[in-house]
Amino acid sequence: MKVLLRVVVYVMTFVILFGGVGAFGYVRSNQGYWIPTRQTPLPASLGVSTPAHDPKKPTVAVLLSNPTTEVFDFMVPYEMFAMTDAYNVYAVAPDKNMKTLSGGLDLLPHYSFDELDRLLGKSPDLIVIPAMPMVDEDKYKPVREWIQKHADTKLLSICAGALNLADTGLLRGKEATTDWKSFDYQEINQYPETDWRRDLRFVADGNIVSSAGLTSGIDAVLYVISQQLGEPMAEKLAKEMNYPSYHFVKNPKVDPHYVDRTELIFTFNQAFQWNKKSTGVLLYNGMDDGALSAIFDTYAASGTAKVYTISDAQQPIVTKYHLNLVARYQMANAPKLDRLFVSGVEAQTLAAEEIKQWNEKGNNVAPAFIHRGTADRFIFDAPLEDLAKQEDVLTAKYGTKRLEYRATNLRFEGSPFSYEAFGIPVLLVLAALLIAFCIDRRFIRKGKRGRHQPVTR
Repeated sequence: MKVLLRVVVYVMTFVILFGGVGAFGYVRSNQGYWIPTRQTPLPASLGVSTPAHDPKKPTVAVLLSNPTTEVFDFMVPYEMFAMTDAYNVYAVAPDKNMKTLSGGLDLLPHYSFDELDRLLGKSPDLIVIPAMPMVDEDKYKPVREWIQKHADTKLLSICAGALNLADTGLLRGKEATTDWKSFDYQEINQYPETDWRRDLRFVADGNIVSSAGLTSGIDAVLYVISQQLGEPMAEKLAKEMNYPSYHFVKNPKVDPHYVDRTELIFTFNQAFQWNKKSTGVLLYNGMDDGALSAIFDTYAASGTAKVYTISDAQQPIVTKYHLNLVARYQMANAPKLDRLFVSGVEAQTLAAEEIKQWNEKGNNVAPAFIHRGTADRFIFDAPLEDLAKQEDVLTAKYGTKRLEYRATNLRFEGSPFSYEAFGIPVLLVLAALLIAFCIDRRFIRKGKRGRHQPVTR
């Protein structure tokens, strides 16, 4: 019984200290990314700039949901369809209230579902379905019902957006794919009537195209564009983006990723990175939509940084392709930052006035032009390489895997692993052992010695 009691004490101390602290950190980090709460009030009135509607062009509706939508899944397909100048491309949501993308990027929809239906008088020609957490049935229900209402139109799911699509019932009896984690976490088991393919970057089945993790969505968008606008347009778009994996558009076959030991760095960053970098990103009119998403889906998604949007504009910032962004902080009340990113190849020119204002306000963090000198590189290359220097190589490599980015030209330099993310767990284990040893010595062994003490007369 004494041995069993000691085992219980050591195990429970480990579980409570190591497991409890780790679980708290992981949940807090995960919620901070997927449900990032706005700490500052919204400006009193916000005007939405809506792209002009050309009835001669097909319309692409890119969905936004409550409480949040995955930032890459929304921003990158939106930008790509807009880059062709062949579509009306709109951000649409159940209502016109401000929406939030993962990591804390706020924006205003162009249209509500009802408004777009009235404008078109029919279904959109294409609906893009990003990953949208289905955690609040009352808030999410309108999204499901609107997709079902337009079931006969062209549907394109990005990453785990395939689970949102499957939730509508429209994938029954069809072949589809989704992000690699959904396979190992058994999320696809909720939809057994779908033939899930893990070995393809995207799957086309009838009027539905589904893509695997994140950058696989680029392949799927290029495929759709090649089918609708022709192969030369798709190739031109990939070249403009410096996207290095166009070959997947013609052959989406791939060796799939799995949840394995590489997941450890992500889990430990989420659970034990207590000193997360405070990273600002400057919003400015005309900024590149995709380049902005590269900041959030690299740094904020890694579990090592909190990203804050900053501007000095009272009205929404309008991006290059007409998204309406709402900064969470003004320059005067920005939190203390470790870094301030100004994203986009042309940032120094387009954001010159904003940078001047930032410097004049006496902020001691110099702007970092993360995409400077990268006009011939894909928008995620520089942030991923910088992440390796800021954090560690393991974190950057996992970030590449998470993005399903199959490039071979990335150059990672930095610490081999995170001393904080691995060091804190070691300290917690030692602390748990010490506490368990003290409990053992103070209560269990003492009691044993006490029973064998001789009786004095």
